[in-house]
Amino acid sequence: MQISTGLVAQYTRLVAFHPAIRLGRSALVALLSCLLSLPAFAWGEKGHRIINKLAWQRIPAELPAFLRAASVGAQVEYLGPEPDRWRSPMEAELAAAQGPEHYINLESADRLGELPRQRWQFVSKVYAYRAAHPEQAAEMMPERIGLLPWEMTEVEERLQAAFREWRQAKSGHRDTAAIEATIVFYMGWLGHYVADGSQPLHTSVQFNGWLGPNPRGYTTERGIHSLFETEFVDRNIGGDDVRRLVHSAMPLGDVFSGSVAYLRESNRSVERVYQMEKAGELGGEGSAESRRFVAERLAAAVTMLDSLWLTAWRNSADAVSR
Repeated sequence: MQISTGLVAQYTRLVAFHPAIRLGRSALVALLSCLLSLPAFAWGEKGHRIINKLAWQRIPAELPAFLRAASVGAQVEYLGPEPDRWRSPMEAELAAAQGPEHYINLESADRLGELPRQRWQFVSKVYAYRAAHPEQAAEMMPERIGLLPWEMTEVEERLQAAFREWRQAKSGHRDTAAIEATIVFYMGWLGHYVADGSQPLHTSVQFNGWLGPNPRGYTTERGIHSLFETEFVDRNIGGDDVRRLVHSAMPLGDVFSGSVAYLRESNRSVERVYQMEKAGELGGEGSAESRRFVAERLAAAVTMLDSLWLTAWRNSADAVSR
């Protein structure tokens, strides 16, 4: 019996992040080494750096002046790929714990109905669903579905809390250096997950080779993930390609709902990625359409990141006034 590489990838992801499986450290390291050979990182280092750098260059005018220092821009850019640096088999427990924060498989998540706003409410709802649908238990695990919208929300709220502390320190004429360093870290850290969410394959069970019914004959082989987000970007996309497609930041009325809407917008392009791969538009220089599409997805992340920074800043003022 043959097992598709796509199913192997799904199973590997499940096993690697399943908290009920007890492995010795050497076995876990070996397993994660296999996992990390899969193309599972969104945008690669170049794409993440482009997104964070452009967002910093377009930082909303009302944010504090210290954030415009060149040293801050360099740090924010560097931090774009930071959470992917936490996925090494050398830090096996960390890699296993935070891996699911980089994606969400919306096709699975939507079986639950309305998504709860809090991470542990989501986990409880998943286990209630599993109890009612035991035939789906293997695939309906929180760590297999993914945690991206909760991670985006939680890091944004960390930034909001840091902005609140900064406002209070400034009003009390206290030193703000340590708080400012924290703010810069949170801004860069948040950029990683926003970038992950703009990559359509980080929102779908079709993350690296088509699974299930395949009437249009899309590739079932592993490799489309890294081809799209890393190889194509490294060959064809620069900051100028993305900059011209970025929109002005807009505050979000509700961060969690806005994050979910952003991920759903990205998810609508999953099949388009497969169509481009099938047409050969992700190889070499690609096509004008594929180059623009990838630049648009990167630009969407820049716009969203600036919008979340702006939202955290404004919400921090409300928290101080209350």
